[in-house]
Amino acid sequence: MKKINITSLLLLVYLAVMSVMGWPGNKPNPDYKSYFLIMGISVAAILLLRYVQIRRMKFRNKQKENE
Repeated sequence: MKKINITSLLLLVYLAVMSVMGWPGNKPNPDYKSYFLIMGISVAAILLLRYVQIRRMKFRNKQKENE
């Protein structure tokens, strides 16, 4: 398994654990909008990180081939 996949998987597991711990349903006036907005931003950040890591890996491989 590639390092990129492990990193992405660990971040998604961490996000799942934190989202369960921070579920606003127990509060008297839950704010689901901000909860899901934060989850969406977190998933977008994880996907952006994965995209950047893949691009860097391809760039490094291309540089190694040129040497």
